[in-house]
Amino acid sequence: MRAEAQAHIDTINEALALLRRFLDWDRALRRLDELNARVEDQSLWDDPKLAQAVMRERQRLDEAITATRGIETELSDTVELIEMAEAEGDEDMAVEGTENLGALAARANESKVKALLSGEADGNDTYIEVNSGAGGTESQDWAGMLQRMYTRWAERHGMKVELIDQHSGEQAGIKSATLLLKGENAYGYAKTESGVHRLVRISPYDSAARRHTSFASVWVYPVIDDNIEVEINESELRIDTYRASGAGGQHINTTDSAVRITHLPTGIVVQCQNQRSQHKNKAEAYNQLRARLYERELQEREAAANAENASKTDIGWGHQIRSYVLQPYQMVKDLRTGMTSPTPSDVLDGDLDEFMAAALSQRVTGETVEVEDVE
Repeated sequence: MRAEAQAHIDTINEALALLRRFLDWDRALRRLDELNARVEDQSLWDDPKLAQAVMRERQRLDEAITATRGIETELSDTVELIEMAEAEGDEDMAVEGTENLGALAARANESKVKALLSGEADGNDTYIEVNSGAGGTESQDWAGMLQRMYTRWAERHGMKVELIDQHSGEQAGIKSATLLLKGENAYGYAKTESGVHRLVRISPYDSAARRHTSFASVWVYPVIDDNIEVEINESELRIDTYRASGAGGQHINTTDSAVRITHLPTGIVVQCQNQRSQHKNKAEAYNQLRARLYERELQEREAAANAENASKTDIGWGHQIRSYVLQPYQMVKDLRTGMTSPTPSDVLDGDLDEFMAAALSQRVTGETVEVEDVE
């Protein structure tokens, strides 16, 4: 078997193994049989909400199982075709088979990612919160670059981006910002970006042109709808109002319309200033709080199910997930998966799909990668 064909086969088998592991194959087959039986029971439709949930789960499982079986069958048939072509010395048929394997590998990876985006809230819209670390102007500029990166990534995928809250830096960039991304699987993809991001470059704000290291944290949490219940005790909230301001401290209105809500038991703080109405800002901040508390619950579930990997859900300054080096050489390296890119300019312009797909896969396998950070 030629090397190119074998590489495609390895890629396909890797995707199939991950799909079977993610689905828990034997359990998935039993569950699909159970769901098919429930759908045939006419009494299910006495509860439309329950029936819709059953139909959604059935469709998701059926699509994933059918796709996996289809890829396995096509792989077997194509490999047999190539082996026959090589035995008969039919170069054209061997080349065609190898090309078919390449297309199948791409489809297998698409099926893998689609299956990995089947979590409880993965299909939802999402909030992305960016906060600069210590370091003044340099880290604030870095936070602003990350804000642009996620905006560009969302735009590449046809998502709508809304700026919910932003506190500008004194000279450049931002101290913090919260984006709302609206689009298919927005949270499913973006959830892999939570963590600390590190930038190494020659600072444009240093007259001595020295190399600087800057940090910024990213926090991602899903927008939740009324179908998801999150209990909030009003007595556990502190609600503050303040005057919204824009870049350079210039007031964008003359009333205390901006709202900050602190959830006292957890210390979670959310805020909104993009609306001129205090009532609307309070409603949006309350939605953010519900989303943050729900995301916290999802993280706790994942930590409980993967106790050995619980540290990955603890987002703090010591938990870097990715480094972006612009000088003395150029490289982006994900410290969880080992994924690298030699073109930071592309990544910072929103080319994040491969990093997200690799991180999604790693969340399923639970495998950690020993990766040295880049300097």
